[in-house]
Formats: sequence, C-alpha cells, structure tokens
Amino acid sequence: MNILVTGGAGFIGSAVCRLLAQDPSNTIVVLDKLTYAGNPGSLAMLRASPNYVFVRGDIADEALVGSLLVHHNIDHIMHLAAETHVDRSIDAPAAFMSTNVMGSFHLLQAALGYWRSLSQGARRAFRFHHVSTDEVFGDLPFDGSLFSEATPYAPSSPYSASKAASDHLVRAWNHTFGLPIIVTNCSNNYGPFQFPEKLVPLTILNALEGCELPVYGSGNNVRDWLHVEDHARALVLVSETGEVGQSYNIGGRAECANLELVQMLCLMLDQKRPRQDGRSYGDLIALVPDRPGHDRRYGMDTTKIERELGWRPRETLHSGMERTVEWYLDNRAWWRPLRQDCYAGTRLGAAFEAP
Repeated sequence: MNILVTGGAGFIGSAVCRLLAQDPSNTIVVLDKLTYAGNPGSLAMLRASPNYVFVRGDIADEALVGSLLVHHNIDHIMHLAAETHVDRSIDAPAAFMSTNVMGSFHLLQAALGYWRSLSQGARRAFRFHHVSTDEVFGDLPFDGSLFSEATPYAPSSPYSASKAASDHLVRAWNHTFGLPIIVTNCSNNYGPFQFPEKLVPLTILNALEGCELPVYGSGNNVRDWLHVEDHARALVLVSETGEVGQSYNIGGRAECANLELVQMLCLMLDQKRPRQDGRSYGDLIALVPDRPGHDRRYGMDTTKIERELGWRPRETLHSGMERTVEWYLDNRAWWRPLRQDCYAGTRLGAAFEAP
C-alpha cells in the first residue's frame, strides 16, 4: 500500500509507521506539524528506507495534502494527527478545536477531492481511516459495563468533544459524499516513545529522578490500558481488512485504577532500579486535587474486532508495563532532552491520562 499517516511523528503514529515499515512493499508518507508532542526521533529507524517520506506540514493545508495524495498515489489515509491532552484542552481548548475539528474537516475535503479523481478500481481500494478515542463515549459507572460501537456519544472534556466532532464529520463525509471511511476508537495507550506528560512515562521518569508521583483525586478512576504496539497491529489490520463505513473498538481488556497502576510501576522499578536509600518508589506517590469533570471509568468491549478481524492484544497489563519500564530505563537518550527542554517546567504536574 501507499499510506499517508497524519501525525506520524507522534506516539501512536510512529508505532504505526514502524510496523508498516516491516513490509518493504509499503510506501509510508508521514505528514506531521511537529508540535510539542511530535518527535522525529521516534522515526529515526525509518530514515534510510527508500519507501519512507517525511513532510512537515499541517493537515489543514488542503493544497499540500492534495499534492501529497496525488504525487504518492496514496491508497490509504491513516488519520492520527490530533491534540490529545485532556488537561491542555481544559486550559486552552482553541488548539483542540482548530486541529481536531477544522483540521479534520480540511483533510476530509482534500481526501474527497482526490478520491473523486481516481479510477473506479482505485476508488474502491481507497480508505480514509480515522483514529479516535474511547473518551467520546463519556464515562462508565463502576459496574462492569463496557463501551460498544453502538454506545451513544457523551463527551465530557474539550478534548473528547473535539474528537467526537471529528468522528461525526468523518461519518458524514461517508454518508453524504460516499467517501470510504473506517473509524476506530481506542482505550488508553502506553509503551515506548510516549511523550512524558502522560501517566505511565510521567510516573517512571519522575520516580527515577526522585520527584513526586502525582495521582488525581483518590486514584480510583479506572482506565483500560492498551500497549501501543498492540494498537498499531489493530490499526493496520483494520485499514487492510475492515469494512467500509464501520467502526471498531480497540482496547487492552486491562482495566486498572490509576493508583493501582502507579503502585505497580513503583514495584517494578523497585526490582529493576532500586533507590539508593533502599526505600520504595511508592513513598513518592502523592494524591493531588482532582481535575474538572474527571471521567470515572472507561472500559471497551472489543468483541467486534476480535470476532470479525481476529485481533486480540498480545500484551497483558503486567507484561506490557514491564516492557515499558525496561524501555524507559534503556532509552534515556530519547526522553532526557524532552525533560530538559519543552517539558522541564511541568514534569511535576498532574498525572495526565488521555490516550
């Protein structure tokens, strides 16, 4: 395939690109604006490949997107470019509306114009794959219920509202104009190359530096955790074999309360990198004031993708978190500049949780 990956220098996007690059018949074109969370270093292993192209640009630039689609004869668009940080969306929602809503609109317009120009056979093969979040569904009570693909949307933060809006746009372009789309909604991702404002890397790196490990409220809010490499496998599978017009939930079947997760990470670090004073990293945990509108619980019913496409996560919560801890221990050269530069002033901030 010839694939345009928007946001390909981001956490999930780069994992998708690294997976796609394992098939030398794929041509991967990355379009990324390189905001604070985009890191070309996450794609360093692809630079020597003749089938990899990186373009710094904005998804809202319809002329640029259109030219890339034509020049590279794109078959599939995998749309991952987005602002994803709940706390940032509360403090400054305008960027989320601009990128997630209007950016997606302009990308859809460019894709529609390109798709209409294709031959009948190429039009049938084309896909616009929109990658979204479980947060569009709102939250769940602590009763074992799960989000399904039919769950009504009920976003509760500016971030989730902006993603819900983009989901609706994508479906409307399919219903009204016939653009062949697929939507996926994922649970909280974790793993290598994740920007250090998110809960898992924030906990690991703060612990290694002897800093406070902040957890919102009582720490009882529950998330379903999905290793990013399992997510990338699911995304590629859906793009290749998913049914046009359908949506698929992707989750790890690994629900865990935030406080329990932080305690798990501390125990792993106690074993792998003991503190010099002999104390547990768990002593650094601090409950901090809750954030506004904090969703109680997310849980994903992944029956559809498992039954129809044969996907299941390979990582358990414990195995995936253990791999992640080891990666951050072994890759200080990747995350150290982020802590020292753009993230240095906020590393003691709240424990952020968006996928």
